[in-house]
Amino acid sequence: MLNSSLARRTRMSLLLLALVASVAACNKQEEPATEAAAPATEAAGGVAYVSTQDAGVNVIDLATMQVTKQFDVKAQGPRGLAVTDDGKQLVVATRENGSVSVIDTATGEVVKQIEVGKNPEFVRISGNYAFVSSEPSAKAGPPPKPGAKPEEDDDDDDEEKIPAKIAVVDLSKGENIREITGGPETEGLEFSADGKQLVITNEADNTVTVHNIETGELVKTIPTHEYGDRPRGIKVSPDGNTYLATLEFGNKILVLDKDFNVVRTVDTAETPYGIAYDSKGERIFVATNKAKLLQVFDAKTFEKLKEVPTGNRCWHFSFTPDNKNILLACGKSDAVFVIDANKLEVTNQVEVKNMPWGVVTFPKAMGSLEKAK
Repeated sequence: MLNSSLARRTRMSLLLLALVASVAACNKQEEPATEAAAPATEAAGGVAYVSTQDAGVNVIDLATMQVTKQFDVKAQGPRGLAVTDDGKQLVVATRENGSVSVIDTATGEVVKQIEVGKNPEFVRISGNYAFVSSEPSAKAGPPPKPGAKPEEDDDDDDEEKIPAKIAVVDLSKGENIREITGGPETEGLEFSADGKQLVITNEADNTVTVHNIETGELVKTIPTHEYGDRPRGIKVSPDGNTYLATLEFGNKILVLDKDFNVVRTVDTAETPYGIAYDSKGERIFVATNKAKLLQVFDAKTFEKLKEVPTGNRCWHFSFTPDNKNILLACGKSDAVFVIDANKLEVTNQVEVKNMPWGVVTFPKAMGSLEKAK
């Protein structure tokens, strides 16, 4: 009797120990999975991703303003780039093979390459979809001005006016699911304030076109030639009431209202390209390539507030997530210029070799390629 009672107690004790060990093992298995799924943010300040046209993508730790790693995009000619809303994937347009590379930001590995069309340029992301502009008629060298020869420090050509396609990539499927027909040599992309339309700058035929984002139908065409040629950057104001397009061969900003009617132009320094508002919509920032300036304008009056001297071939820029600094990619200076967003002074240069082209951050911030979330 005593032995039987003792045996029962022993069996119960062993069962309890096995149950405790099983629960502990489950908890240990769950922890690493959560940690591995987190995007790379380096430190509390977040990270910046900088595409380099002759190499891959550099990752800058915004807490230290130092390059901490490079991502190999497994292709040549990375240009436009965008990060998903959760920060887990980076989508990079690779010009030479007509694709985008989808990169896991936690590991830095390319998980998918998706064909999108010849000479992909800009990348914008909305939800699970990436929109990628292309330049099928682009060749080495810019179109010459009357009586002039092409210059070597540009890399676009508008001789053939072939309609471009904006690829719509389903990131969950990893597929190019459809295309929107833009103008020849599409450049910048912007979403309308309500998210229902796609606004495109077409530099080869000097137009800004507006398309229904679901059907791709052309809604409106805004010719720019009478104001200036080669529309490049495009940006909507934070309140959704104004759209701005830079006219590279007009040295102007074209100002459109919420219905895409031309309101006015604003004079800039030579060859404006990237353009963005600050997060409050109070100031407008424009990178002027040949003038080597970042110009700052009042968003209400369009009065010029400041000109910040920069480097060579500075096209795209982004605020940091805390809005304290601006990061400006200067290709022919092999550097990202760090500009104090309040004092409007250059405070640092981060060496980034191999022709830096574009820059975005995570957490997302306002910039010429992105907007804050």
